[in-house]
Amino acid sequence: MANVVVVGSQWGDEGKGKIVDWLAERADVVVRFQGGHNAGHTLVVDGTSYKLSLLPSGVVRGKLSVIGNGVVFDPHAFVAETERLAAQGVTVTPETLKIAENTCLILSLHRELDAIREDAASNSGTKIGTTRRGIGPAYEDKVGRRAIRVMDLADEDALHMKVDRLLTHHNALRRGLGQPEIAHEAIMGELTSVARRILPFMDKVWHVLDAHRAKGSRILFEGAQGTLLDIDHGTYPFVTSSNVVAGQAAAGSGIGPGAIGYVLGITKAYTTRVGEGPFPTEQQNAVGEFLGQRGHEFGTVTGRKRRCGWFDAVLVRQAVALNGITGIALTKLDVLDGMDEIKVCTGYRLDGQVIDYLPAAQAAQARVEPVYETLEGWQGTTAGARSWVDLPAQAIKYVRRIEELIGAPVALLSTSPEREDTILVTDPFRD
Repeated sequence: MANVVVVGSQWGDEGKGKIVDWLAERADVVVRFQGGHNAGHTLVVDGTSYKLSLLPSGVVRGKLSVIGNGVVFDPHAFVAETERLAAQGVTVTPETLKIAENTCLILSLHRELDAIREDAASNSGTKIGTTRRGIGPAYEDKVGRRAIRVMDLADEDALHMKVDRLLTHHNALRRGLGQPEIAHEAIMGELTSVARRILPFMDKVWHVLDAHRAKGSRILFEGAQGTLLDIDHGTYPFVTSSNVVAGQAAAGSGIGPGAIGYVLGITKAYTTRVGEGPFPTEQQNAVGEFLGQRGHEFGTVTGRKRRCGWFDAVLVRQAVALNGITGIALTKLDVLDGMDEIKVCTGYRLDGQVIDYLPAAQAAQARVEPVYETLEGWQGTTAGARSWVDLPAQAIKYVRRIEELIGAPVALLSTSPEREDTILVTDPFRD
Protein backbone atom coordinates (compact mmCIF):
# COMPACT_ATOMS: atom_id res chain seq x y z
CA MET A 1 0.00 0.00 0.00
CA ALA A 2 1.62 3.24 -1.17
CA ASN A 3 1.35 6.56 0.62
CA VAL A 4 0.76 9.32 -1.91
CA VAL A 5 2.22 12.81 -2.29
CA VAL A 6 0.24 15.22 -4.47
CA VAL A 7 2.19 18.10 -6.01
CA GLY A 8 1.48 20.67 -8.68
CA SER A 9 3.71 20.27 -11.74
CA GLN A 10 3.32 23.80 -13.08
CA TRP A 11 2.73 27.16 -11.30
CA GLY A 12 -0.11 25.91 -9.12
CA ASP A 13 -3.84 26.15 -9.83
CA GLU A 14 -3.70 22.84 -11.72
CA GLY A 15 -6.98 21.59 -10.25
CA LYS A 16 -5.52 19.78 -7.25
CA GLY A 17 -8.69 20.23 -5.19
CA LYS A 18 -10.79 17.73 -7.07
CA ILE A 19 -8.00 15.14 -7.27
CA VAL A 20 -7.06 15.54 -3.62
CA ASP A 21 -10.70 15.15 -2.62
CA TRP A 22 -11.00 12.05 -4.78
CA LEU A 23 -7.95 10.55 -3.08
CA ALA A 24 -8.91 11.84 0.39
CA GLU A 25 -12.07 9.79 0.36
CA ARG A 26 -9.90 6.67 0.09
CA ALA A 27 -7.16 7.82 2.48
CA ASP A 28 -7.05 7.44 6.26
CA VAL A 29 -4.95 10.55 6.92
CA VAL A 30 -4.52 13.76 4.88
CA VAL A 31 -1.48 15.98 5.56
CA ARG A 32 -0.63 19.57 4.60
CA PHE A 33 3.16 19.89 4.64
CA GLN A 34 4.06 23.40 3.39
CA GLY A 35 2.76 26.85 2.56
CA GLY A 36 0.02 28.73 4.33
CA HIS A 37 -3.37 30.20 3.55
CA ASN A 38 -1.99 31.83 0.40
CA ALA A 39 -3.06 28.88 -1.73
CA GLY A 40 -6.37 27.14 -1.92
CA HIS A 41 -8.40 24.24 -3.19
CA THR A 42 -11.99 24.30 -4.34
CA LEU A 43 -13.80 21.04 -3.62
CA VAL A 44 -17.18 20.23 -5.12
CA VAL A 45 -18.94 17.55 -3.05
CA ASP A 46 -22.52 16.55 -3.89
CA GLY A 47 -23.03 19.88 -5.63
CA THR A 48 -21.69 21.94 -2.70
CA SER A 49 -18.53 23.99 -3.22
CA TYR A 50 -16.02 24.19 -0.37
CA LYS A 51 -13.15 26.68 -0.58
CA LEU A 52 -10.18 25.69 1.57
CA SER A 53 -7.03 27.75 1.97
CA LEU A 54 -5.36 26.41 5.12
CA LEU A 55 -7.16 23.24 6.16
CA PRO A 56 -6.34 19.90 4.53
CA SER A 57 -8.99 18.61 2.15
CA GLY A 58 -9.67 15.61 4.36
CA VAL A 59 -11.69 17.73 6.81
CA VAL A 60 -14.61 17.81 4.37
CA ARG A 61 -14.63 14.01 4.29
CA GLY A 62 -14.27 13.62 8.06
CA LYS A 63 -10.84 12.03 7.66
CA LEU A 64 -8.01 12.63 10.13
CA SER A 65 -6.35 15.76 8.82
CA VAL A 66 -2.93 17.10 9.77
CA ILE A 67 -1.26 20.50 9.50
CA GLY A 68 2.45 19.72 9.52
CA ASN A 69 5.41 21.69 10.82
CA GLY A 70 6.32 22.82 7.30
CA VAL A 71 3.21 25.02 7.18
CA VAL A 72 3.10 28.60 8.45
CA PHE A 73 -0.14 28.93 10.37
CA ASP A 74 -2.36 32.00 10.72
CA PRO A 75 -4.48 31.27 13.81
CA HIS A 76 -7.12 33.89 13.01
CA ALA A 77 -7.45 32.64 9.42
CA PHE A 78 -7.83 29.14 10.86
CA VAL A 79 -10.69 30.24 13.14
CA ALA A 80 -12.42 32.05 10.26
CA GLU A 81 -12.10 29.06 7.94
CA THR A 82 -13.44 26.57 10.48
CA GLU A 83 -16.40 28.88 11.11
CA ARG A 84 -17.13 29.10 7.37
CA LEU A 85 -17.07 25.31 7.13
CA ALA A 86 -19.30 24.97 10.19
CA ALA A 87 -21.86 27.16 8.42
CA GLN A 88 -21.76 24.62 5.59
CA GLY A 89 -22.28 21.72 7.96
CA VAL A 90 -18.64 20.60 8.33
CA THR A 91 -17.46 20.55 11.95
CA VAL A 92 -13.71 20.48 12.57
CA THR A 93 -12.78 18.95 15.93
CA PRO A 94 -9.53 17.97 17.71
CA GLU A 95 -10.42 14.39 16.84
CA THR A 96 -10.42 15.11 13.10
CA LEU A 97 -7.62 17.70 12.92
CA LYS A 98 -4.11 17.78 14.39
CA ILE A 99 -1.78 20.79 14.23
CA ALA A 100 1.94 20.18 14.74
CA GLU A 101 3.10 21.75 17.99
CA ASN A 102 6.20 23.14 16.26
CA THR A 103 4.30 24.91 13.49
CA CYS A 104 5.24 28.60 13.18
CA LEU A 105 2.56 31.27 13.37
CA ILE A 106 1.65 34.08 11.00
CA LEU A 107 0.84 37.27 12.88
CA SER A 108 -0.61 40.64 11.90
CA LEU A 109 2.90 42.12 11.74
CA HIS A 110 3.78 39.59 9.04
CA ARG A 111 0.79 40.59 6.94
CA GLU A 112 1.58 44.28 7.37
CA LEU A 113 5.22 43.80 6.38
CA ASP A 114 4.20 41.77 3.35
CA ALA A 115 1.90 44.55 2.16
CA ILE A 116 4.44 47.32 2.87
CA ARG A 117 7.08 45.54 0.82
CA GLU A 118 4.72 44.71 -2.02
CA ASP A 119 3.51 48.30 -2.25
CA ALA A 120 7.10 49.58 -2.33
CA ALA A 121 8.05 47.00 -4.96
CA SER A 122 5.04 47.90 -7.06
CA ASN A 123 6.09 51.55 -7.07
CA SER A 124 9.61 50.62 -8.16
CA GLY A 125 8.52 48.06 -10.76
CA THR A 126 9.96 45.05 -8.90
CA LYS A 127 6.71 43.53 -7.62
CA ILE A 128 6.72 39.78 -6.94
CA GLY A 129 2.95 39.43 -6.78
CA THR A 130 2.49 37.99 -3.28
CA THR A 131 -0.94 37.43 -1.75
CA ARG A 132 -0.07 39.86 1.10
CA ARG A 133 -0.98 37.22 3.66
CA GLY A 134 2.32 37.34 5.52
CA ILE A 135 3.64 34.00 4.30
CA GLY A 136 7.14 35.16 3.35
CA PRO A 137 7.81 37.22 6.49
CA ALA A 138 6.62 34.32 8.65
CA TYR A 139 9.09 31.95 6.98
CA GLU A 140 11.81 34.57 7.45
CA ASP A 141 11.16 34.56 11.20
CA LYS A 142 11.19 30.77 11.20
CA VAL A 143 14.67 30.52 9.71
CA GLY A 144 15.73 33.52 11.80
CA ARG A 145 14.86 31.45 14.90
CA ARG A 146 12.57 34.08 16.36
CA ALA A 147 9.15 32.72 15.32
CA ILE A 148 6.26 32.16 17.70
CA ARG A 149 5.15 28.52 17.43
CA VAL A 150 1.85 26.84 18.28
CA MET A 151 3.32 25.28 21.43
CA ASP A 152 4.29 28.75 22.71
CA LEU A 153 0.61 29.58 23.15
CA ALA A 154 0.49 27.10 26.04
CA ASP A 155 3.07 28.99 28.13
CA GLU A 156 2.03 32.61 28.55
CA ASP A 157 4.92 33.46 30.87
CA ALA A 158 7.53 32.36 28.34
CA LEU A 159 5.50 33.90 25.53
CA HIS A 160 6.23 37.40 26.79
CA MET A 161 9.97 36.88 26.31
CA LYS A 162 9.47 35.41 22.84
CA VAL A 163 7.28 38.29 21.75
CA ASP A 164 9.95 40.74 22.97
CA ARG A 165 12.58 38.94 20.91
CA LEU A 166 10.33 39.01 17.84
CA LEU A 167 9.56 42.71 18.23
CA THR A 168 13.23 43.62 18.69
CA HIS A 169 13.69 42.56 15.09
CA HIS A 170 10.41 43.82 13.63
CA ASN A 171 10.35 47.20 15.30
CA ALA A 172 13.88 47.93 14.12
CA LEU A 173 12.77 46.95 10.62
CA ARG A 174 9.64 49.07 10.84
CA ARG A 175 11.63 52.11 12.00
CA GLY A 176 13.84 51.73 8.96
CA LEU A 177 10.74 51.59 6.76
CA GLY A 178 9.25 54.66 8.38
CA GLN A 179 6.46 52.70 10.04
CA PRO A 180 5.20 53.01 13.64
CA GLU A 181 6.46 50.45 16.14
CA ILE A 182 4.20 47.67 17.41
CA ALA A 183 3.43 47.46 21.11
CA HIS A 184 4.21 44.29 23.02
CA GLU A 185 0.66 44.29 24.44
CA ALA A 186 -0.86 44.31 20.96
CA ILE A 187 0.87 41.08 19.92
CA MET A 188 0.19 39.43 23.29
CA GLY A 189 -3.48 40.28 22.94
CA GLU A 190 -3.54 38.92 19.42
CA LEU A 191 -2.08 35.62 20.60
CA THR A 192 -3.91 35.12 23.89
CA SER A 193 -7.27 35.93 22.29
CA VAL A 194 -7.00 32.93 20.01
CA ALA A 195 -4.93 30.48 22.07
CA ARG A 196 -7.89 28.60 23.53
CA ARG A 197 -9.26 28.02 20.00
CA ILE A 198 -5.96 26.56 18.76
CA LEU A 199 -4.41 24.58 21.61
CA PRO A 200 -6.97 21.72 21.66
CA PHE A 201 -5.79 20.81 18.13
CA MET A 202 -2.06 20.77 19.00
CA ASP A 203 -0.27 17.43 18.89
CA LYS A 204 3.04 15.67 18.20
CA VAL A 205 2.28 15.20 14.53
CA TRP A 206 5.43 13.19 13.80
CA HIS A 207 4.31 10.69 16.46
CA VAL A 208 0.74 10.57 15.12
CA LEU A 209 1.98 9.86 11.59
CA ASP A 210 4.50 7.28 12.77
CA ALA A 211 1.72 5.38 14.55
CA HIS A 212 -0.49 5.46 11.46
CA ARG A 213 2.34 4.33 9.24
CA ALA A 214 3.05 1.40 11.59
CA LYS A 215 -0.50 0.13 11.29
CA GLY A 216 -0.63 0.50 7.52
CA SER A 217 -2.87 3.54 7.20
CA ARG A 218 -3.14 5.22 3.82
CA ILE A 219 -1.53 8.65 4.13
CA LEU A 220 -2.12 11.40 1.57
CA PHE A 221 0.33 14.33 1.56
CA GLU A 222 -1.36 17.37 0.06
CA GLY A 223 0.87 20.01 -1.51
CA ALA A 224 0.00 23.61 -2.25
CA GLN A 225 1.16 25.83 -5.13
CA GLY A 226 3.22 24.24 -7.91
CA THR A 227 6.77 23.13 -8.64
CA LEU A 228 7.71 26.28 -10.58
CA LEU A 229 6.90 28.31 -7.44
CA ASP A 230 9.34 26.34 -5.28
CA ILE A 231 11.74 28.64 -3.42
CA ASP A 232 14.76 26.69 -4.74
CA HIS A 233 13.60 25.19 -8.01
CA GLY A 234 11.07 27.72 -9.28
CA THR A 235 11.26 30.91 -11.32
CA TYR A 236 13.13 32.80 -8.60
CA PRO A 237 12.47 35.44 -7.32
CA PHE A 238 8.88 35.11 -8.55
CA VAL A 239 8.22 32.16 -6.28
CA THR A 240 6.58 31.27 -2.99
CA SER A 241 8.50 31.17 0.31
CA SER A 242 8.64 27.41 0.87
CA ASN A 243 9.77 24.22 -0.80
CA VAL A 244 6.76 22.76 -2.57
CA VAL A 245 8.39 19.74 -4.22
CA ALA A 246 7.57 16.19 -3.12
CA GLY A 247 10.67 15.85 -0.96
CA GLN A 248 9.25 18.49 1.39
CA ALA A 249 6.41 16.13 2.35
CA ALA A 250 8.80 14.27 4.64
CA ALA A 251 10.55 17.26 6.22
CA GLY A 252 7.33 19.26 6.50
CA SER A 253 5.44 16.60 8.41
CA GLY A 254 8.07 14.72 10.42
CA ILE A 255 7.99 11.41 8.58
CA GLY A 256 10.89 9.69 6.83
CA PRO A 257 11.24 9.87 3.04
CA GLY A 258 10.87 6.11 2.89
CA ALA A 259 7.20 6.59 3.78
CA ILE A 260 6.51 8.16 0.38
CA GLY A 261 5.44 5.57 -2.13
CA TYR A 262 3.80 7.38 -5.04
CA VAL A 263 4.20 10.95 -6.28
CA LEU A 264 1.23 12.22 -8.26
CA GLY A 265 1.84 15.37 -10.29
CA ILE A 266 -1.30 17.37 -10.97
CA THR A 267 -0.96 18.79 -14.47
CA LYS A 268 -3.29 21.11 -16.36
CA ALA A 269 -3.82 20.35 -20.06
CA TYR A 270 -2.63 23.92 -20.78
CA THR A 271 -0.60 26.33 -18.61
CA THR A 272 -1.55 29.13 -16.22
CA ARG A 273 0.12 31.24 -13.58
CA VAL A 274 -0.91 34.00 -11.18
CA GLY A 275 1.28 36.97 -10.36
CA GLU A 276 4.50 38.24 -11.87
CA GLY A 277 7.37 36.36 -13.49
CA PRO A 278 8.36 34.55 -16.68
CA PHE A 279 5.80 32.56 -18.63
CA PRO A 280 7.25 31.36 -21.96
CA THR A 281 4.02 30.01 -23.47
CA GLU A 282 1.71 32.82 -22.31
CA GLN A 283 -0.86 33.87 -24.88
CA GLN A 284 -1.85 37.52 -24.49
CA ASN A 285 -4.38 37.20 -27.28
CA ALA A 286 -7.67 35.53 -28.19
CA VAL A 287 -6.28 32.09 -27.32
CA GLY A 288 -5.35 33.19 -23.82
CA GLU A 289 -8.74 34.83 -23.38
CA PHE A 290 -10.49 31.67 -24.59
CA LEU A 291 -8.59 29.46 -22.15
CA GLY A 292 -9.23 31.85 -19.27
CA GLN A 293 -12.94 32.13 -19.92
CA ARG A 294 -13.55 28.44 -20.64
CA GLY A 295 -11.36 27.36 -17.74
CA HIS A 296 -12.79 29.89 -15.24
CA GLU A 297 -9.23 30.89 -14.43
CA PHE A 298 -9.49 32.95 -11.28
CA GLY A 299 -7.57 32.27 -8.06
CA THR A 300 -9.39 30.37 -5.28
CA VAL A 301 -7.94 32.56 -2.53
CA THR A 302 -7.39 35.92 -4.20
CA GLY A 303 -9.82 35.92 -7.10
CA ARG A 304 -7.01 37.19 -9.31
CA LYS A 305 -7.28 36.49 -13.03
CA ARG A 306 -4.75 33.89 -14.13
CA ARG A 307 -2.44 34.30 -17.09
CA CYS A 308 -3.04 31.55 -19.67
CA GLY A 309 -1.01 29.83 -22.37
CA TRP A 310 -0.23 26.61 -24.23
CA PHE A 311 0.96 23.44 -22.51
CA ASP A 312 4.66 23.66 -21.70
CA ALA A 313 6.18 20.17 -21.82
CA VAL A 314 9.63 21.54 -20.92
CA LEU A 315 8.44 22.79 -17.53
CA VAL A 316 6.44 19.67 -16.73
CA ARG A 317 9.29 17.38 -17.79
CA GLN A 318 11.52 19.30 -15.40
CA ALA A 319 8.90 18.98 -12.64
CA VAL A 320 8.75 15.22 -13.22
CA ALA A 321 12.49 15.02 -12.55
CA LEU A 322 12.50 17.41 -9.55
CA ASN A 323 9.67 15.60 -7.77
CA GLY A 324 10.31 12.04 -8.86
CA ILE A 325 6.77 12.04 -10.24
CA THR A 326 5.41 8.53 -10.69
CA GLY A 327 2.38 9.53 -12.74
CA ILE A 328 0.33 12.62 -13.51
CA ALA A 329 -3.31 13.55 -13.11
CA LEU A 330 -4.16 15.51 -16.25
CA THR A 331 -6.89 18.08 -15.59
CA LYS A 332 -9.13 20.43 -17.58
CA LEU A 333 -8.80 18.57 -20.86
CA ASP A 334 -12.37 19.65 -21.62
CA VAL A 335 -11.29 23.32 -21.79
CA LEU A 336 -9.56 22.49 -25.09
CA ASP A 337 -12.74 21.09 -26.67
CA GLY A 338 -13.59 22.74 -29.98
CA MET A 339 -10.16 24.15 -30.80
CA ASP A 340 -9.03 23.59 -34.39
CA GLU A 341 -5.40 23.22 -33.42
CA ILE A 342 -3.47 23.04 -30.18
CA LYS A 343 0.16 23.94 -29.65
CA VAL A 344 2.57 22.28 -27.23
CA CYS A 345 5.94 23.71 -26.25
CA THR A 346 8.62 21.05 -26.74
CA GLY A 347 11.76 23.13 -26.18
CA TYR A 348 13.13 26.66 -25.83
CA ARG A 349 15.33 28.77 -28.04
CA LEU A 350 17.86 30.71 -26.00
CA ASP A 351 20.38 32.97 -27.72
CA GLY A 352 20.09 31.00 -30.94
CA GLN A 353 20.33 27.53 -29.37
CA VAL A 354 17.50 25.09 -28.65
CA ILE A 355 17.51 23.77 -25.07
CA ASP A 356 15.28 21.25 -23.28
CA TYR A 357 15.16 22.82 -19.81
CA LEU A 358 14.27 26.08 -18.08
CA PRO A 359 17.49 27.88 -17.14
CA ALA A 360 17.83 28.95 -13.51
CA ALA A 361 18.97 32.53 -14.18
CA GLN A 362 16.25 35.17 -14.13
CA ALA A 363 17.62 37.00 -17.17
CA ALA A 364 17.83 33.80 -19.20
CA GLN A 365 14.29 32.82 -18.21
CA ALA A 366 13.06 36.14 -19.55
CA ARG A 367 14.82 35.56 -22.90
CA VAL A 368 13.71 32.01 -23.73
CA GLU A 369 11.39 31.60 -26.69
CA PRO A 370 9.11 28.56 -26.95
CA VAL A 371 9.53 26.01 -29.71
CA TYR A 372 6.08 24.69 -30.60
CA GLU A 373 4.65 21.53 -32.05
CA THR A 374 1.14 21.88 -33.48
CA LEU A 375 -1.41 19.13 -32.91
CA GLU A 376 -4.82 18.69 -34.46
CA GLY A 377 -7.69 19.69 -32.16
CA TRP A 378 -11.06 17.98 -31.80
CA GLN A 379 -14.65 19.10 -32.28
CA GLY A 380 -16.21 16.46 -30.05
CA THR A 381 -16.52 16.87 -26.29
CA THR A 382 -14.41 15.37 -23.53
CA ALA A 383 -16.49 16.95 -20.77
CA GLY A 384 -17.87 14.32 -18.41
CA ALA A 385 -16.01 11.42 -20.06
CA ARG A 386 -15.44 8.50 -17.68
CA SER A 387 -13.64 6.05 -19.98
CA TRP A 388 -11.22 6.25 -22.86
CA VAL A 389 -13.91 5.19 -25.36
CA ASP A 390 -15.81 8.38 -24.50
CA LEU A 391 -12.96 10.57 -25.74
CA PRO A 392 -12.50 11.87 -29.30
CA ALA A 393 -9.58 10.19 -31.09
CA GLN A 394 -7.59 13.43 -31.34
CA ALA A 395 -8.00 14.06 -27.62
CA ILE A 396 -6.48 10.65 -26.90
CA LYS A 397 -3.60 11.47 -29.26
CA TYR A 398 -3.04 14.74 -27.39
CA VAL A 399 -2.86 12.92 -24.04
CA ARG A 400 -0.49 10.29 -25.41
CA ARG A 401 1.78 12.95 -26.90
CA ILE A 402 1.97 14.73 -23.55
CA GLU A 403 3.01 11.46 -21.90
CA GLU A 404 5.80 11.05 -24.44
CA LEU A 405 7.06 14.59 -24.04
CA ILE A 406 7.14 14.72 -20.23
CA GLY A 407 8.36 11.17 -19.60
CA ALA A 408 5.56 10.18 -17.23
CA PRO A 409 2.29 8.31 -17.69
CA VAL A 410 -1.20 9.66 -17.07
CA ALA A 411 -2.55 7.96 -13.95
CA LEU A 412 -5.81 9.91 -13.83
CA LEU A 413 -7.61 12.02 -16.39
CA SER A 414 -10.07 14.65 -15.16
CA THR A 415 -12.76 15.76 -17.59
CA SER A 416 -14.84 18.16 -15.47
CA PRO A 417 -14.90 19.68 -11.97
CA GLU A 418 -17.19 16.85 -10.81
CA ARG A 419 -15.22 14.17 -8.98
CA GLU A 420 -16.99 11.30 -10.76
CA ASP A 421 -15.83 12.59 -14.14
CA THR A 422 -12.43 10.94 -13.80
CA ILE A 423 -10.77 8.24 -15.86
CA LEU A 424 -8.59 6.09 -13.59
CA VAL A 425 -5.63 4.44 -15.28
CA THR A 426 -3.47 3.67 -12.22
CA ASP A 427 -4.51 3.66 -8.56
CA PRO A 428 -1.82 5.68 -6.75
CA PHE A 429 -2.60 4.00 -3.43
CA ARG A 430 -1.96 0.55 -4.92
CA ASP A 431 0.88 1.22 -7.33
